[in-house]
Amino acid sequence: MAIHFTSEELAQRRAAAIAEMERRGLDGLLMFCQESMYYLSGYDTFGYVFFQCLYLGTDDRMVLLTRAPDLLQAEHTSVIEDIRVWVDGPAAKPAKELRTLLAGFGLAGKRLGVEWDSYGLTARNGQRLAAAFDGFAYLEDASDLVTRLRAVKSSAELAYVREAAKLADAALAAAHAETRPDAFEGDILAAMHGAVFRGGGDDPANEFIIGSGADALLCRYKTGRRHLSADDQLTLEFAGTYRHYHACLMRTVGVGRIDPRLRDMHSAAQDALFAAEAALKPGRPIGTVFDAHARTLDARGYRHARLNASGYGLGATFAPNWMDWPMFYAGNPVEAEPGMVFFIHIIVFDADAGLAMSLGRSSIVGSRGAECLSGAPVDLIVK
Repeated sequence: MAIHFTSEELAQRRAAAIAEMERRGLDGLLMFCQESMYYLSGYDTFGYVFFQCLYLGTDDRMVLLTRAPDLLQAEHTSVIEDIRVWVDGPAAKPAKELRTLLAGFGLAGKRLGVEWDSYGLTARNGQRLAAAFDGFAYLEDASDLVTRLRAVKSSAELAYVREAAKLADAALAAAHAETRPDAFEGDILAAMHGAVFRGGGDDPANEFIIGSGADALLCRYKTGRRHLSADDQLTLEFAGTYRHYHACLMRTVGVGRIDPRLRDMHSAAQDALFAAEAALKPGRPIGTVFDAHARTLDARGYRHARLNASGYGLGATFAPNWMDWPMFYAGNPVEAEPGMVFFIHIIVFDADAGLAMSLGRSSIVGSRGAECLSGAPVDLIVK
């Protein structure tokens, strides 16, 4: 079986979820987030693009309702023993099948938590779920229940995070080796992904972000590759991924002769990164991390060029993105705890000047503060 955690650790996680369910007065939890399924059972799939639900009761009973292609997948990658299959067809109604299944567990009239906020539950399927359970059970939003438990990592999880960080450093080194005037962005991407895969890593939960020239000011993936100009700027945002755990890095690399203003932008970004990392301490609201980054950039004259968030949590996530809860933004009251993992990114995009500068890396929250996971330097690299 391809399960990456011991049965004992998975059982401890479920016990914590059950304790939180009982605290909220819930009799069971309907999970549609693949992250939750992976966390509590080891189940590893992209079958969540179809209707799929993992039920967990306060009696530790688990049952998975899924499609036929994921039957063997669940048997091979999870500790789930009760797996039911709904059959594809024009008359298929998996939400109603789920209701019938749970009725057999005596859940009529009970309070069930639902992960409404999930990529695995489309609005259409959510409406069908609500209609199927109308008059049967009380559905309450419990989207954050497992998400909050996942935020603090175990020692086994942190070991995977550290492996992911090594892969991210390898990908950055591969990018630097390929970056030069006239280099093709596709070759740079291929080298980065190759470094991760050769190191035993996995596909990331979203695309690597790469952009040069005017596209260096974008912080989203877009299709279309170009060759670098003799004098250019290259923005990279990417992750090393190991057992679905992510560790991210972000850099803007100079190419050829660079605008002197870019050096000042890098200096400001570097100061902001160090200030943000210093603010990431257990017991403190994570909004202070954003404040430290913003205060530093504003003092350097870059208020107009910074963003309204400066990073987010990391963990074992699935497509379509690797961003996890919680996020760094002004006033976020969530307190950092030892064992949390965060990606701090400093992004300075000056649209008027056509200049981009970004700098980011991942850290584990330790007992005293942030432990940087990357061994790569944060100096400005010019190729």
